[in-house]
Amino acid sequence: MAAELFEGQYVWHPAADDRVLAGVCVDVRAGRYRHAYEALAETRHDFALRAHRSLVLASEAAGTDLVERWLDEEPSPEAALMWARVAVQRALRAADGNDDRAEALERIALTACERAAALAPRDPTPWVAKLAMARLHRLRDPAPQGLLTAPPGPWRLFAHILTLDPWHREAHHRFLSAFFARHGGSVNAAWDVAAFLSQRAPADSALRLLPLVALVESYNPTQLLADRVWEQPQWRATALAIYHNWLPAVSSYRFTPVLDLAYLAHALVMGQREFEARAVFTAMGPYASRMPWSAFGDPAEQLSRARRACGLPVPGPA
Repeated sequence: MAAELFEGQYVWHPAADDRVLAGVCVDVRAGRYRHAYEALAETRHDFALRAHRSLVLASEAAGTDLVERWLDEEPSPEAALMWARVAVQRALRAADGNDDRAEALERIALTACERAAALAPRDPTPWVAKLAMARLHRLRDPAPQGLLTAPPGPWRLFAHILTLDPWHREAHHRFLSAFFARHGGSVNAAWDVAAFLSQRAPADSALRLLPLVALVESYNPTQLLADRVWEQPQWRATALAIYHNWLPAVSSYRFTPVLDLAYLAHALVMGQREFEARAVFTAMGPYASRMPWSAFGDPAEQLSRARRACGLPVPGPA
């Protein structure tokens, strides 16, 4: 699906150019779930789209009782999946906010994930939702051979997801995040896991971006020449390989992968490859994501700065 041309303003909505999803978000905010069911039911054999839509819809529904009503009134695999997604979001927010209800909400989320998995045994999405909570307990399964740091982590749960969908994008990102320093891991472990996972993936897979995600995560502006890291040959070569092998595949996606494109555009600009970055921004159209830009300052300002470096238009003053 080709993104629309940039018309002077950024579009920050996570639905991007998935027009069905954008319309359903409006319904969910109004307390209606019928179209949410239809939008998810059509993704039963498209796990990438199912993960994307269910995650975005959960962010809209997490502060309401919609999923509980839906599950009570019209139970289905889609209703159970949305309950799992919402319950996990609530549990993570409570844990991150040191809320007294965190443990209770996590138990509810685990129950919701198990119910959704039982109703749709071939769907990896409930297991991916469960994986999002792995960082709360620092699961310490031994790492497989091939990793220099051999970091323990939720390897068994991740391995089960891979039996259902070996290249599941969200699963890989959730798994990698369990090794971030802010979640109890380390910079070296995150780099090690990112390299291990990306090297397993096909050359035209978005999973090749994982090392760039780990690089942004490890960014420390207080370090000497921190902004010059992306100019190093290994990182410039990584970004260029993704540009040549993955970017051509984006036009066949059912929705524009804005976040992945943003990481690639950022790496190319930081690596002083503005010509290639320009093509990535063009593929993004007007759609924007807060990461990776927010790791370096105000996301809109950082995005505009990068676009200017590529000779592209940016929004004017409001």
